[in-house]
Amino acid sequence: MTDSRFNISEIIYENALACEADVAGFIREGKPLISFPTGALRLENGIDAAAGQAANYLFWCPEKFPADIAVSWTFRPIREPGLAMFWIGADGRDGKDLFDSSLAQRDGNYRQYHSGDMNAYHASYFRRKNVEHERTFHTCNLRKSHGFHLVAQGADPLPSVLDVINPYKIEVIKCGGWFRFSINELCSYEWFDDGKDFGPVLGEGYIGFRQMAPLIAEYSELQVRKVALV
Repeated sequence: MTDSRFNISEIIYENALACEADVAGFIREGKPLISFPTGALRLENGIDAAAGQAANYLFWCPEKFPADIAVSWTFRPIREPGLAMFWIGADGRDGKDLFDSSLAQRDGNYRQYHSGDMNAYHASYFRRKNVEHERTFHTCNLRKSHGFHLVAQGADPLPSVLDVINPYKIEVIKCGGWFRFSINELCSYEWFDDGKDFGPVLGEGYIGFRQMAPLIAEYSELQVRKVALV
């Protein structure tokens, strides 16, 4: 259940992610394959996973959102291994827009996003990578960049693909210095950014979805609402 400290109000953006027209303005970095076989956005890698980071990608919503928002969507993993990630408050460094032509070109390689010329919070979940110690203990992680700062971690309740029946609702709340990540209303972690340890609190910015190959997953019912502290 959403924390009573947060007052979540009107919808400022809504997208069913149900067909090609719904994502016509979205920005692809890397080479994702986009399809809608079940009426939901399906993302998968267009480059063989053997290529490593070159096979990964980011899919950005083109809208720039205010600093304090609650974002929700449904997520259904179709094929593992891999990893899903959500980006929020993403923008260029030194006051530049994330898509300013003067910024270095990005193509899905993770280093470009966490240690390049942009800032963001990035939440990873369904972390089913080909790394034994990560597959035996599933967590949801939050990092803040610029830099590779692991700032919060919590348990991941998502099952393996074999046991998935229905999509899962994921919600991210970013309000002031607070950040909250939940799945089906179960909070995985909550963290307060004091604006000191890892740089200033990040404000307005873009949201986006990233996948690590060879994950295939579906997304739908994207919704962004205003949020304030009670």
